[in-house]
Amino acid sequence: MSNATLSYATLRVTTASLGVLSCFVAGQTWAQTSQTDDTTLATVEVTAPRLARELYATPAAVSTIDQDAIAQGQQRTRLDESLVRVPGVFLQNRDNFAQGQRISIRGFGARAPFGVRGITVMVDGIPYTLPDGQAQLDAIDLDSAERIEVIRGPSSVLYGNAAGGVIDITTADGRENPGSSVRTEVGSDGYRKAVVQTGGAQGDWSHHVSFSALNVDGYREQSSTEKYLLNAKLRRELGSDRALTAIINLLDNPRSEDPGALNASEVARGRDQAAPNSLALDARQNVDQQLLGLQYEDLSVGPGEFYLKGFISQRDFEQQLPYVGDSRIGYQRDYLGASAEYHHEVNLGSLPLSYITGVDVARQDDERFRNDVNPQGVVSEQLAEETQTATSAGVFAQGDLALTEQVTLSLGARFDRVELEVDDRYLDDGDQSGEQTFNEWSGSAGLSYRYRPQHQAYINTGTAFETPTFSEFANPAGGGFNPAVEPQKAWNREVGLRGYVEPLAMDYDLALFSVRVRDELVPYEEENGGRTLYQNAGDTDRDGIELALGWQLADQWRLDSALTLARYEFDQFATPTESFGGNRIPGLPEQTWVNQLTWEGIDERFATLESQYVGDLVADNANETEVDSYWLVNLRVGDGWQLGSDTRLNAYVGVRNLLDEEHYANVRLNGTFGRFYEPAPGRSVYGGLEVRF
Repeated sequence: MSNATLSYATLRVTTASLGVLSCFVAGQTWAQTSQTDDTTLATVEVTAPRLARELYATPAAVSTIDQDAIAQGQQRTRLDESLVRVPGVFLQNRDNFAQGQRISIRGFGARAPFGVRGITVMVDGIPYTLPDGQAQLDAIDLDSAERIEVIRGPSSVLYGNAAGGVIDITTADGRENPGSSVRTEVGSDGYRKAVVQTGGAQGDWSHHVSFSALNVDGYREQSSTEKYLLNAKLRRELGSDRALTAIINLLDNPRSEDPGALNASEVARGRDQAAPNSLALDARQNVDQQLLGLQYEDLSVGPGEFYLKGFISQRDFEQQLPYVGDSRIGYQRDYLGASAEYHHEVNLGSLPLSYITGVDVARQDDERFRNDVNPQGVVSEQLAEETQTATSAGVFAQGDLALTEQVTLSLGARFDRVELEVDDRYLDDGDQSGEQTFNEWSGSAGLSYRYRPQHQAYINTGTAFETPTFSEFANPAGGGFNPAVEPQKAWNREVGLRGYVEPLAMDYDLALFSVRVRDELVPYEEENGGRTLYQNAGDTDRDGIELALGWQLADQWRLDSALTLARYEFDQFATPTESFGGNRIPGLPEQTWVNQLTWEGIDERFATLESQYVGDLVADNANETEVDSYWLVNLRVGDGWQLGSDTRLNAYVGVRNLLDEEHYANVRLNGTFGRFYEPAPGRSVYGGLEVRF
């Protein structure tokens, strides 16, 4: 069936059909492998589930993105460029830097209009997810990224306060691909970016430094961005088995404007306009952040390996939200933490056992304020002043027991204590201080069966939890905590197949998942169109299938495909006036399909044609507002030339939304006054030149 004829009806999937498709793929795999002997491929190792192991011995849905996929012809300004071909992952809001990208994995993380929820984000071993469960992505340096690993589902329990999964990013330290480069890019809507990098190794020392400057005017009114980012790593080898690494990350984002959401009539009058309040109030944010990390590794502590990591970060943030009232907010944040891990391999009787034990601790202190803003944008009296403190501590253990050469049993457990405290210093409306403490156990169990050298089947189950973040604990009655909001709990189950079919030069990764969530957290807006508040929505169900295929059609041609078919719905959810049981969870397409056809020639010459199908979704709990499905086509081409013995010039051009499809970059959930829509740009072009020496 061609892409053009794929219909909504074809994509619609039921639990029964998932089982049929699983059996079909398994049967095809058995038939193919029975006709040929498997040959050994290069070993692929994954580390994101904390215990490093070979991919075909990992009983979890894990995807890896290498540096070529991250960098080749890409702008490297937003995570969706790299993660688009990971099934089960959906990203919105690439064009509103003030709100940030929204990431969901198997439906987790979609509830927030800003920041990231339900997903643990790690960069070089440092958690960008705060103790209260929220993560920001604006300081991630994709220009330095060498590898991204994504865990989808229950293996995420070893990271604490998140239920959906893990995104683990590793940046360069100079030991591989040494040298320097200068890159500049320009594009549609006033896009401009410059990047300078240098790295290398000498003796026991290695380093990598990257600096980037980004300016975007934006497709819509009131959507410009100015951002500067420095990411640096310095590593010192202390012997054959020991090393010390220092990490510095500096972010200066003096202005990112927020064009706000439009209603349908405003979209019809002009997709590039900003919401009236966004213009009248000059909705925007500014951020200044510094992070310092220090990591020590010793690979010969007795019979095992020891890793010790620590970091400290400061973040100053101020934002004007696009509504009249208590809409000028800001905070000064101190965030610090540490982790220690011990890895060991022993024999349990005659069976090999690899295990890890460890502890994570972190503390977040936010000095927050909120001021009133009148319709003319004048900031007046202070309405809130408080200190928000979140402290988390977790201990965990995970082990892989090789029952046979083909079968591995994996067990993991974690205990977390999360303390949230608000110290209210604005007493005009009374002292609304408060605190909440959560003690949570999480666990996972998995079984991997490597029935051929290059084919694996696995089954996995696990539990996880998410506390409400401080912003989600906002009390409709005033400051302090909303006593009606509780953490949500998830029970994940998945079955998977992965492997490599030698005669076809094809790799495949298939996962079926089923998740049950109690006390799902969902957003709603105040009736006057003001703050976004949260409530527990009873129970929800998430069921689906994820399929990734990579096919080397010929020496120069490769096809990559990622298909997600899912159902996300409320099981039990009712308010005093409405019942939403059986409705779809808003903000989530139930079908996505991405295809990338890549040709690679000599001297880094390449061309990639990419198609993206995003199924329809609903924008509100009542499912009264539907957002249509759409197709996007993107194109990237590039070439390279050797200018000297050590100098190389690369050039590339990219076209996004080649067919000029009208669609939405983001959908605001349960928006008031019909303001759901943030239109995406039409056809846009960018190009870049890079000199490496």
